Amino acid sequence: MRAIQVKEYLKGPQDLIVSSLPNPTPSADQYLIAVYATATNFFDLLQIRGKYQHQPPLPWISGSEFSGIVLSTPASNPSPAFKKGDRVFGAAQGGYATHVCATETTLRPVPNGWGFVDAAGLMVTAPTSYGALVTRAGVKKGDYVLIHAAAGGVGLAAVQIAKAFGATVIATAGSARKLEVAKGFGADYAVDYNKKGWEEEVKKLTPRGRGVDIVYDPVGMVNTSLKCTAWNGRILVIGFAAGDIEKVAMNRVLLKNVSLVGLHWGMYMREEPETVEDVWRGLFRLMDEGKFKGTVYSDRKFSGLESVGEALGMLGRRETWGKVVVSVPQDGQIHSLDRIRTLRLNRLDADTVDIDMFTGQTERLFYPAESVIQRLCFPLVSIGKQHMAMKAQRINDPEA
Repeated sequence: MRAIQVKEYLKGPQDLIVSSLPNPTPSADQYLIAVYATATNFFDLLQIRGKYQHQPPLPWISGSEFSGIVLSTPASNPSPAFKKGDRVFGAAQGGYATHVCATETTLRPVPNGWGFVDAAGLMVTAPTSYGALVTRAGVKKGDYVLIHAAAGGVGLAAVQIAKAFGATVIATAGSARKLEVAKGFGADYAVDYNKKGWEEEVKKLTPRGRGVDIVYDPVGMVNTSLKCTAWNGRILVIGFAAGDIEKVAMNRVLLKNVSLVGLHWGMYMREEPETVEDVWRGLFRLMDEGKFKGTVYSDRKFSGLESVGEALGMLGRRETWGKVVVSVPQDGQIHSLDRIRTLRLNRLDADTVDIDMFTGQTERLFYPAESVIQRLCFPLVSIGKQHMAMKAQRINDPEA
C-alpha cells in the first residue's frame, strides 16, 4: 500500500512523505478497508508534531477519518455488520493510506446517495454537533442558537442540525467568505466576530434583544458569549480552537442562570454506547430527509496522498472552510470511487456503449464507445457473455 508514515516527529505538514509499505494485516476483530477518501483534522497537525494527547508509538501511519470499501471482514465474527464490497466510512489510526484496518464500532455505512468524499468527513463532526445540540442542549423549535466558527467542520454540521430542529441560527465567522458559506448551509444571520461590539449585534437579532438560548462554542469564546446569552441559556463547550483555555467570569453565569455544558464526544463509546447509537440514528434520519448534507471544502479539490500535506497546511492556516477531504486513488486507478459503484458496459454497435451504473439505484447512460475506451481506465473484475463488470472510478469530467 501507499501511506504517510511518521518515523519521527515533524516540524509541520510540509514534511510529510508518502511511502510504499506492506498492506496492513487486520486482527481477528478488524475489517480491512480500501480507502477512497480521507479527511483532515486539526489533531493530525498536533499528532505529527508529538503534541497530541494520544500518541501512538513510532513509527505509525498518520490520519484518522476515511471512507472506502470493505476488502475483508473480521475473522472472529461469523455475522459481521458489513460484508465484503460494502461502502463504509469511519475513523481509525492510519487514515492517510490506501488501506486501513478498523473495528466494527468505528465504522458506519455510507449514507444513501452520498459519495466517498462527503462521507469521509462525517465521523467526527456530525455526531459531535448532534450530540451537543440535541443530546446535551435539547435544541428545539423556537430556540435562537449562536454558532461560533460556523463555517468550520463542526460549525456547518451544527448549523444544519439546529435548522433541522426548527431553531433560528446566528452564525459567526471571521471573514466574508466564511459568513457566506455559513448562510449557504442555512444560517439565518451571519455576524463577523472580529468586529467590535458583535455581541450587541447578536442580541439585536433576538426577540426583544433578550439574547440567544444556546451558544455552540468550539473556539473558546464563553466569556464574550455570556454578554449575549439569554436567561436560562446553555453554553456548549466544544473545544478551544483559539488555543487558550478560558477563565470564565462565574458571576455572569450565576446572574443569568446560565448552564455551561461540556461535550467530550470521544468518551461516549466507553461511557454511554447506547447514546452513540441514538445519535447516529438521528443523523441518518436527517440525511434521509435531505436536512443534512456533506460539508466538504469545495473551493479547491485535493487528490492523492501527496496532497495531504498541503491540505493540512491550509487547514492549519485557517484558509479553508468545512471539512478538507483528500480523494485517494487505489493502485491502478486515477480517481476516487465516489457515487458510482459498478459499471456494466455493453457495446451496442461500433459507436455506442450502454452503461449500467449501480449506485443502489440503477441508472442507464449512453456514451460514444471511443469516449468510454479513452476515459474509463478501470481494472477488469469479470467478463460476461455480453457485459464487462468493472470496478469504477468517478471520472472528473462533468459529462461522465
